[in-house]
Amino acid sequence: MDELLAKVQALDAAYTMQTYKRLPVAFTRGRGTRLWDSSGKEYLDMVGGLGVTVLGHCHPAVTQAICEQAATLVHTTNLYYVEPQAELAQLLVERTFPGSRCFFANSGAEANEGAMKLARKYHFTRDGGRDKIVCLLGSFHGRTLATMSATGQPTKWKPFSPVMPGFAHVPLNDTDTLERTVDAHTAAVVLEPIQGEGGVYPLSDEFLRAARATCDRSGALLITDEVQSGMGRTGAFYAAEHSGVVPDVITVAKGLANGVPAAAFLARGEFGEVLSPGDHGTTFGGGFLACAAAHATVRTVLDENLSENAGRVGSALAGRLASMVGEVPGVTEVRGRGLMLAVQLDNDVARKVVTMGLERGVVFNDVSPSAVRMLPALTLTEDEAMTAAGVLEEVLRRVR
Repeated sequence: MDELLAKVQALDAAYTMQTYKRLPVAFTRGRGTRLWDSSGKEYLDMVGGLGVTVLGHCHPAVTQAICEQAATLVHTTNLYYVEPQAELAQLLVERTFPGSRCFFANSGAEANEGAMKLARKYHFTRDGGRDKIVCLLGSFHGRTLATMSATGQPTKWKPFSPVMPGFAHVPLNDTDTLERTVDAHTAAVVLEPIQGEGGVYPLSDEFLRAARATCDRSGALLITDEVQSGMGRTGAFYAAEHSGVVPDVITVAKGLANGVPAAAFLARGEFGEVLSPGDHGTTFGGGFLACAAAHATVRTVLDENLSENAGRVGSALAGRLASMVGEVPGVTEVRGRGLMLAVQLDNDVARKVVTMGLERGVVFNDVSPSAVRMLPALTLTEDEAMTAAGVLEEVLRRVR
Protein backbone atom coordinates (compact mmCIF):
# COMPACT_ATOMS: atom_id res chain seq x y z
CA MET A 1 0.00 0.00 0.00
CA ASP A 2 1.35 3.46 -0.89
CA GLU A 3 1.90 6.05 1.84
CA LEU A 4 -0.71 8.54 0.60
CA LEU A 5 -3.48 5.93 0.55
CA ALA A 6 -2.51 4.75 4.03
CA LYS A 7 -2.59 8.33 5.31
CA VAL A 8 -6.00 9.05 3.81
CA GLN A 9 -7.45 5.80 5.14
CA ALA A 10 -6.20 6.57 8.64
CA LEU A 11 -7.61 10.10 8.60
CA ASP A 12 -10.94 8.86 7.22
CA ALA A 13 -11.20 6.17 9.90
CA ALA A 14 -10.45 8.66 12.67
CA TYR A 15 -12.45 11.72 11.63
CA THR A 16 -15.31 10.97 9.21
CA MET A 17 -18.65 9.31 9.91
CA GLN A 18 -18.41 5.82 8.50
CA THR A 19 -21.31 6.01 6.07
CA TYR A 20 -19.52 4.69 2.97
CA LYS A 21 -18.10 1.28 2.10
CA ARG A 22 -15.05 2.62 0.33
CA LEU A 23 -12.89 0.63 -2.05
CA PRO A 24 -9.14 0.55 -1.27
CA VAL A 25 -8.07 3.27 -3.71
CA ALA A 26 -7.53 7.05 -3.64
CA PHE A 27 -7.74 8.71 -7.04
CA THR A 28 -5.61 11.82 -7.41
CA ARG A 29 -5.89 12.80 -11.08
CA GLY A 30 -8.23 12.37 -14.04
CA ARG A 31 -8.41 13.12 -17.75
CA GLY A 32 -11.22 12.07 -20.06
CA THR A 33 -12.21 8.49 -19.34
CA ARG A 34 -9.02 7.83 -17.33
CA LEU A 35 -8.16 8.06 -13.64
CA TRP A 36 -4.85 7.74 -11.80
CA ASP A 37 -4.51 6.69 -8.18
CA SER A 38 -2.09 7.76 -5.45
CA SER A 39 0.51 5.25 -6.64
CA GLY A 40 0.32 6.47 -10.26
CA LYS A 41 -1.65 3.49 -11.60
CA GLU A 42 -3.99 4.26 -14.54
CA TYR A 43 -7.63 3.11 -14.74
CA LEU A 44 -10.43 3.12 -17.31
CA ASP A 45 -13.35 4.76 -15.48
CA MET A 46 -16.65 3.02 -16.18
CA VAL A 47 -18.43 4.67 -13.24
CA GLY A 48 -17.95 8.36 -14.04
CA GLY A 49 -18.49 9.55 -10.48
CA LEU A 50 -21.86 7.71 -10.45
CA GLY A 51 -22.93 9.18 -13.78
CA VAL A 52 -21.68 12.68 -13.01
CA THR A 53 -18.71 13.25 -15.32
CA VAL A 54 -20.65 13.06 -18.57
CA LEU A 55 -17.82 14.82 -20.46
CA GLY A 56 -15.06 12.87 -18.74
CA HIS A 57 -12.65 14.19 -16.15
CA CYS A 58 -11.23 17.72 -16.45
CA HIS A 59 -12.94 18.53 -19.74
CA PRO A 60 -11.29 21.71 -21.07
CA ALA A 61 -14.54 23.62 -21.63
CA VAL A 62 -15.68 23.03 -18.05
CA THR A 63 -12.23 23.67 -16.61
CA GLN A 64 -12.03 26.99 -18.43
CA ALA A 65 -15.52 28.01 -17.29
CA ILE A 66 -14.72 27.16 -13.66
CA CYS A 67 -11.38 28.96 -13.66
CA GLU A 68 -12.72 32.10 -15.30
CA GLN A 69 -15.72 32.27 -12.99
CA ALA A 70 -13.69 31.53 -9.85
CA ALA A 71 -11.37 34.40 -10.74
CA THR A 72 -14.34 36.75 -11.22
CA LEU A 73 -17.05 36.05 -8.61
CA VAL A 74 -18.05 32.90 -6.76
CA HIS A 75 -21.02 33.77 -4.54
CA THR A 76 -23.57 36.48 -3.75
CA THR A 77 -26.82 34.44 -3.09
CA ASN A 78 -30.17 34.55 -4.84
CA LEU A 79 -31.05 37.90 -3.26
CA TYR A 80 -29.54 39.33 -6.43
CA TYR A 81 -29.52 38.52 -10.15
CA VAL A 82 -26.94 35.95 -11.28
CA GLU A 83 -25.98 36.16 -14.95
CA PRO A 84 -24.72 32.55 -15.38
CA GLN A 85 -27.93 31.29 -13.74
CA ALA A 86 -30.14 33.20 -16.16
CA GLU A 87 -28.13 31.99 -19.16
CA LEU A 88 -28.23 28.37 -17.97
CA ALA A 89 -31.97 28.63 -17.36
CA GLN A 90 -32.49 29.78 -20.94
CA LEU A 91 -30.39 26.92 -22.31
CA LEU A 92 -32.16 24.23 -20.27
CA VAL A 93 -35.68 25.55 -20.67
CA GLU A 94 -35.41 25.99 -24.44
CA ARG A 95 -34.13 22.40 -24.76
CA THR A 96 -36.70 20.95 -22.34
CA PHE A 97 -39.98 22.91 -22.10
CA PRO A 98 -39.82 26.04 -24.28
CA GLY A 99 -41.58 28.93 -22.59
CA SER A 100 -41.51 27.34 -19.14
CA ARG A 101 -39.40 27.83 -16.01
CA CYS A 102 -36.77 26.14 -13.84
CA PHE A 103 -35.39 26.30 -10.30
CA PHE A 104 -31.77 25.52 -9.41
CA ALA A 105 -30.65 23.44 -6.44
CA ASN A 106 -27.53 21.55 -5.36
CA SER A 107 -28.45 17.86 -5.51
CA GLY A 108 -30.92 15.40 -6.95
CA ALA A 109 -32.64 15.01 -3.59
CA GLU A 110 -33.22 18.76 -3.40
CA ALA A 111 -34.54 18.86 -6.96
CA ASN A 112 -36.96 16.01 -6.27
CA GLU A 113 -38.14 17.54 -3.02
CA GLY A 114 -38.73 20.87 -4.73
CA ALA A 115 -40.69 19.19 -7.51
CA MET A 116 -42.94 17.46 -4.98
CA LYS A 117 -43.51 20.73 -3.13
CA LEU A 118 -44.51 22.33 -6.43
CA ALA A 119 -47.04 19.55 -7.09
CA ARG A 120 -48.64 19.92 -3.68
CA LYS A 121 -48.87 23.71 -3.95
CA TYR A 122 -50.39 23.44 -7.41
CA HIS A 123 -53.27 21.43 -5.99
CA PHE A 124 -53.52 23.59 -2.86
CA THR A 125 -54.22 26.64 -5.00
CA ARG A 126 -56.38 24.77 -7.52
CA ASP A 127 -58.64 22.39 -5.59
CA GLY A 128 -57.87 22.81 -1.89
CA GLY A 129 -54.97 20.40 -1.74
CA ARG A 130 -53.91 16.81 -2.44
CA ASP A 131 -51.45 15.01 -0.17
CA LYS A 132 -50.70 11.73 -1.97
CA ILE A 133 -47.60 11.12 -4.09
CA VAL A 134 -47.32 7.83 -5.96
CA CYS A 135 -43.86 6.32 -6.58
CA LEU A 136 -42.49 2.93 -7.60
CA LEU A 137 -41.08 0.07 -5.59
CA GLY A 138 -37.34 -0.15 -6.17
CA SER A 139 -37.04 3.56 -6.92
CA PHE A 140 -34.48 5.95 -5.44
CA HIS A 141 -35.15 9.68 -5.13
CA GLY A 142 -32.75 10.85 -2.42
CA ARG A 143 -31.82 10.63 1.25
CA THR A 144 -33.69 13.51 2.88
CA LEU A 145 -36.67 12.41 4.97
CA ALA A 146 -39.13 13.30 2.18
CA THR A 147 -37.16 11.83 -0.71
CA MET A 148 -36.29 8.74 1.33
CA SER A 149 -40.01 8.30 1.96
CA ALA A 150 -40.57 8.59 -1.79
CA THR A 151 -37.84 6.02 -2.40
CA GLY A 152 -39.41 2.60 -2.89
CA GLN A 153 -36.89 0.64 -0.84
CA PRO A 154 -38.37 -0.17 2.60
CA THR A 155 -35.05 -1.52 3.91
CA LYS A 156 -33.76 2.06 3.81
CA TRP A 157 -36.66 3.35 5.94
CA LYS A 158 -36.42 1.27 9.11
CA PRO A 159 -33.58 3.07 10.98
CA PHE A 160 -35.28 6.43 10.35
CA SER A 161 -38.91 5.48 10.96
CA PRO A 162 -41.52 6.72 10.91
CA VAL A 163 -41.23 7.77 7.28
CA MET A 164 -43.24 10.75 6.11
CA PRO A 165 -46.90 10.07 5.35
CA GLY A 166 -48.47 10.71 1.97
CA PHE A 167 -46.44 8.33 -0.20
CA ALA A 168 -47.72 5.19 -1.95
CA HIS A 169 -45.62 2.70 -3.92
CA VAL A 170 -46.59 0.43 -6.79
CA PRO A 171 -44.61 -2.30 -8.58
CA LEU A 172 -42.43 -1.49 -11.56
CA ASN A 173 -44.26 -1.64 -14.92
CA ASP A 174 -47.55 -2.68 -13.24
CA THR A 175 -50.05 -0.51 -15.10
CA ASP A 176 -53.16 -1.93 -13.43
CA THR A 177 -51.91 -1.23 -9.90
CA LEU A 178 -50.78 2.25 -10.88
CA GLU A 179 -54.20 3.08 -12.30
CA ARG A 180 -55.93 1.78 -9.15
CA THR A 181 -53.55 3.70 -6.83
CA VAL A 182 -53.70 7.11 -8.52
CA ASP A 183 -56.91 8.77 -7.37
CA ALA A 184 -58.50 12.14 -6.64
CA HIS A 185 -56.12 12.62 -3.69
CA THR A 186 -52.96 12.16 -5.77
CA ALA A 187 -50.85 15.27 -6.24
CA ALA A 188 -48.16 13.65 -8.41
CA VAL A 189 -46.70 10.47 -9.82
CA VAL A 190 -42.90 10.42 -9.54
CA LEU A 191 -40.99 8.03 -11.80
CA GLU A 192 -37.41 7.32 -12.86
CA PRO A 193 -37.57 6.32 -16.56
CA ILE A 194 -34.73 3.96 -15.66
CA GLN A 195 -34.37 3.11 -11.99
CA GLY A 196 -30.72 3.82 -11.22
CA GLU A 197 -29.76 3.06 -7.62
CA GLY A 198 -32.44 0.39 -7.56
CA GLY A 199 -30.34 -1.69 -9.97
CA VAL A 200 -30.81 -0.17 -13.46
CA TYR A 201 -34.36 -1.29 -14.23
CA PRO A 202 -35.96 0.44 -17.25
CA LEU A 203 -39.63 1.35 -17.27
CA SER A 204 -41.37 0.08 -20.37
CA ASP A 205 -42.57 2.59 -22.93
CA GLU A 206 -46.09 1.27 -22.40
CA PHE A 207 -45.92 1.89 -18.65
CA LEU A 208 -44.61 5.43 -19.09
CA ARG A 209 -47.40 6.19 -21.55
CA ALA A 210 -49.94 4.68 -19.18
CA ALA A 211 -48.58 6.87 -16.37
CA ARG A 212 -49.03 9.94 -18.55
CA ALA A 213 -52.58 8.96 -19.40
CA THR A 214 -53.39 8.18 -15.76
CA CYS A 215 -52.12 11.59 -14.65
CA ASP A 216 -54.13 13.28 -17.39
CA ARG A 217 -57.31 11.55 -16.20
CA SER A 218 -56.75 12.21 -12.50
CA GLY A 219 -55.23 15.68 -12.68
CA ALA A 220 -52.04 14.54 -10.95
CA LEU A 221 -48.71 15.91 -12.15
CA LEU A 222 -46.26 13.54 -13.81
CA ILE A 223 -42.72 14.11 -12.49
CA THR A 224 -39.83 12.28 -14.16
CA ASP A 225 -36.69 11.91 -12.07
CA GLU A 226 -33.90 12.17 -14.67
CA VAL A 227 -31.18 12.76 -12.06
CA GLN A 228 -29.21 9.75 -13.32
CA SER A 229 -30.78 9.04 -16.71
CA GLY A 230 -30.73 12.59 -18.09
CA MET A 231 -28.11 14.75 -19.82
CA GLY A 232 -27.81 12.43 -22.83
CA ARG A 233 -26.88 9.26 -20.96
CA THR A 234 -29.38 6.90 -22.57
CA GLY A 235 -29.07 8.05 -26.17
CA ALA A 236 -31.58 10.89 -25.78
CA PHE A 237 -31.16 14.06 -23.76
CA TYR A 238 -33.86 12.74 -21.39
CA ALA A 239 -34.63 9.04 -21.06
CA ALA A 240 -38.40 9.62 -21.15
CA GLU A 241 -38.02 10.96 -24.70
CA HIS A 242 -37.55 7.40 -25.97
CA SER A 243 -41.20 6.71 -25.15
CA GLY A 244 -42.51 10.02 -26.46
CA VAL A 245 -43.84 10.92 -23.01
CA VAL A 246 -43.81 14.59 -21.98
CA PRO A 247 -43.89 15.00 -18.18
CA ASP A 248 -45.08 18.07 -16.30
CA VAL A 249 -41.88 18.40 -14.27
CA ILE A 250 -38.36 17.03 -14.86
CA THR A 251 -35.61 16.84 -12.25
CA VAL A 252 -31.92 16.77 -13.20
CA ALA A 253 -28.65 16.74 -11.27
CA LYS A 254 -25.69 14.35 -11.53
CA GLY A 255 -24.39 15.09 -15.02
CA LEU A 256 -25.55 18.69 -15.11
CA ALA A 257 -22.21 20.33 -14.26
CA ASN A 258 -19.71 17.50 -14.87
CA GLY A 259 -18.71 17.23 -11.21
CA VAL A 260 -19.62 20.58 -9.68
CA PRO A 261 -22.71 20.15 -7.44
CA ALA A 262 -25.72 21.38 -9.42
CA ALA A 263 -29.34 20.38 -9.88
CA ALA A 264 -32.60 21.73 -11.23
CA PHE A 265 -36.26 21.02 -11.66
CA LEU A 266 -38.07 22.29 -14.75
CA ALA A 267 -41.83 22.73 -15.02
CA ARG A 268 -43.80 23.28 -18.19
CA GLY A 269 -46.59 25.75 -18.83
CA GLU A 270 -48.77 26.69 -15.88
CA PHE A 271 -46.75 24.48 -13.55
CA GLY A 272 -43.79 26.81 -13.95
CA GLU A 273 -45.86 29.62 -12.43
CA VAL A 274 -46.86 27.80 -9.22
CA LEU A 275 -44.10 28.80 -6.80
CA SER A 276 -44.04 32.36 -5.45
CA PRO A 277 -41.44 34.31 -3.43
CA GLY A 278 -40.97 32.59 -0.08
CA ASP A 279 -42.31 29.20 -1.22
CA HIS A 280 -38.90 27.73 -1.95
CA GLY A 281 -35.29 28.83 -1.85
CA THR A 282 -31.62 27.93 -1.47
CA THR A 283 -28.45 29.73 -0.43
CA PHE A 284 -26.07 27.96 -2.80
CA GLY A 285 -28.30 26.66 -5.61
CA GLY A 286 -27.87 28.45 -8.93
CA GLY A 287 -24.60 30.05 -7.88
CA PHE A 288 -22.05 31.56 -10.23
CA LEU A 289 -19.58 28.67 -10.22
CA ALA A 290 -22.07 25.84 -10.57
CA CYS A 291 -24.02 27.55 -13.33
CA ALA A 292 -20.90 28.45 -15.30
CA ALA A 293 -19.78 24.81 -15.15
CA ALA A 294 -23.28 23.55 -15.99
CA HIS A 295 -23.66 25.87 -18.97
CA ALA A 296 -20.35 24.64 -20.40
CA THR A 297 -21.39 21.03 -19.78
CA VAL A 298 -24.86 21.22 -21.30
CA ARG A 299 -23.63 23.28 -24.24
CA THR A 300 -20.95 20.67 -24.99
CA VAL A 301 -23.38 17.73 -24.69
CA LEU A 302 -25.74 19.42 -27.14
CA ASP A 303 -23.19 20.85 -29.58
CA GLU A 304 -21.22 17.60 -29.84
CA ASN A 305 -24.36 15.44 -29.90
CA LEU A 306 -22.94 13.25 -27.17
CA SER A 307 -26.30 11.56 -26.63
CA GLU A 308 -25.84 10.00 -30.07
CA ASN A 309 -22.43 8.66 -29.05
CA ALA A 310 -23.89 7.34 -25.80
CA GLY A 311 -26.58 5.51 -27.73
CA ARG A 312 -24.22 4.06 -30.32
CA VAL A 313 -21.41 3.00 -27.97
CA GLY A 314 -23.90 1.90 -25.34
CA SER A 315 -25.66 -0.34 -27.84
CA ALA A 316 -22.37 -1.97 -28.81
CA LEU A 317 -21.43 -2.44 -25.17
CA ALA A 318 -24.84 -3.86 -24.28
CA GLY A 319 -24.53 -6.32 -27.15
CA ARG A 320 -21.11 -7.45 -25.97
CA LEU A 321 -22.37 -7.86 -22.40
CA ALA A 322 -25.48 -9.70 -23.57
CA SER A 323 -23.26 -12.22 -25.34
CA MET A 324 -22.08 -13.30 -21.87
CA VAL A 325 -25.55 -14.42 -20.80
CA GLY A 326 -25.54 -18.19 -20.81
CA GLU A 327 -21.88 -18.23 -21.86
CA VAL A 328 -20.11 -16.76 -18.84
CA PRO A 329 -20.95 -18.53 -15.58
CA GLY A 330 -23.16 -16.47 -13.29
CA VAL A 331 -24.36 -13.86 -15.83
CA THR A 332 -28.15 -13.93 -16.08
CA GLU A 333 -29.23 -10.58 -17.58
CA VAL A 334 -28.11 -7.23 -19.00
CA ARG A 335 -30.30 -4.19 -18.31
CA GLY A 336 -30.33 -0.53 -19.24
CA ARG A 337 -30.05 1.81 -22.18
CA GLY A 338 -27.22 3.81 -23.73
CA LEU A 339 -24.38 4.19 -21.25
CA MET A 340 -26.50 3.27 -18.24
CA LEU A 341 -26.10 -0.48 -17.94
CA ALA A 342 -26.05 -3.26 -15.37
CA VAL A 343 -24.99 -6.91 -15.54
CA GLN A 344 -27.07 -9.15 -13.28
CA LEU A 345 -25.32 -12.07 -11.57
CA ASP A 346 -26.82 -15.17 -10.01
CA ASN A 347 -25.18 -14.63 -6.59
CA ASP A 348 -23.80 -11.89 -4.37
CA VAL A 349 -20.29 -11.50 -5.80
CA ALA A 350 -20.58 -8.00 -7.30
CA ARG A 351 -18.25 -6.45 -4.70
CA LYS A 352 -15.60 -9.06 -5.44
CA VAL A 353 -16.01 -8.43 -9.18
CA VAL A 354 -15.54 -4.68 -8.67
CA THR A 355 -12.45 -5.22 -6.51
CA MET A 356 -10.91 -7.55 -9.07
CA GLY A 357 -11.73 -5.05 -11.81
CA LEU A 358 -9.79 -2.37 -9.91
CA GLU A 359 -6.80 -4.68 -9.73
CA ARG A 360 -6.95 -4.94 -13.54
CA GLY A 361 -7.30 -1.20 -14.07
CA VAL A 362 -11.04 -0.84 -14.77
CA VAL A 363 -13.51 0.89 -12.42
CA PHE A 364 -16.95 -0.74 -12.11
CA ASN A 365 -19.73 -0.24 -9.53
CA ASP A 366 -21.61 -2.81 -7.46
CA VAL A 367 -25.04 -1.20 -7.58
CA SER A 368 -26.37 -4.17 -5.61
CA PRO A 369 -24.73 -7.26 -4.09
CA SER A 370 -25.53 -9.17 -7.28
CA ALA A 371 -25.34 -6.52 -10.04
CA VAL A 372 -22.44 -4.61 -11.63
CA ARG A 373 -23.25 -1.15 -13.02
CA MET A 374 -21.58 1.06 -15.65
CA LEU A 375 -22.14 4.84 -16.00
CA PRO A 376 -19.11 6.04 -17.97
CA ALA A 377 -18.53 9.38 -19.67
CA LEU A 378 -20.63 9.98 -22.78
CA THR A 379 -17.34 10.42 -24.64
CA LEU A 380 -16.47 6.72 -24.19
CA THR A 381 -15.20 5.10 -27.39
CA GLU A 382 -16.26 1.70 -28.66
CA ASP A 383 -12.71 0.40 -28.20
CA GLU A 384 -12.77 1.49 -24.55
CA ALA A 385 -16.17 -0.13 -24.10
CA MET A 386 -14.88 -3.43 -25.50
CA THR A 387 -11.82 -3.23 -23.25
CA ALA A 388 -14.04 -2.83 -20.20
CA ALA A 389 -16.29 -5.69 -21.29
CA GLY A 390 -13.28 -7.94 -21.82
CA VAL A 391 -11.95 -7.22 -18.35
CA LEU A 392 -15.38 -7.82 -16.85
CA GLU A 393 -15.66 -11.19 -18.60
CA GLU A 394 -12.21 -12.21 -17.42
CA VAL A 395 -13.05 -11.26 -13.85
CA LEU A 396 -16.40 -13.05 -13.92
CA ARG A 397 -14.79 -16.25 -15.16
CA ARG A 398 -12.17 -16.06 -12.41
CA VAL A 399 -14.78 -15.39 -9.72
CA ARG A 400 -16.58 -18.59 -10.66
